[in-house]
Amino acid sequence: GGQVWEDTSLLNWDINDFRLFCGDLGNDVTDEVLTRTFSRYPSFQKARVVRDKRSNKSKGYGFVSFKDPADFTRALKELNGKYVGSRPIKLSKSNWKDRNIDLVKTKQQVKKQMGYKY
Repeated sequence: GGQVWEDTSLLNWDINDFRLFCGDLGNDVTDEVLTRTFSRYPSFQKARVVRDKRSNKSKGYGFVSFKDPADFTRALKELNGKYVGSRPIKLSKSNWKDRNIDLVKTKQQVKKQMGYKY
């Protein structure tokens, strides 16, 4: 306990990509399902469903990466609210670039000192 798990597989994604956050995913949605859904866009690069590391169950969200901002915008407009698997998908711009890992770790240390468990 007390350890923060980081998904290292996201580190080998292009740092200059345009990334969509895909929320409200059902348990039936896999990396392959997301890939099939978004591969119609020419600059599609990768799709990933985030899973619990112990149980391997979907956490209900994932990310899709594009090289071209035009494809990113088209996918966001065309597929938001469309069914992917058994549920309508909720898309938004990923804020992963806004995360400063040092700031996140500092906040986690402060919470730990205050007695919070996470």
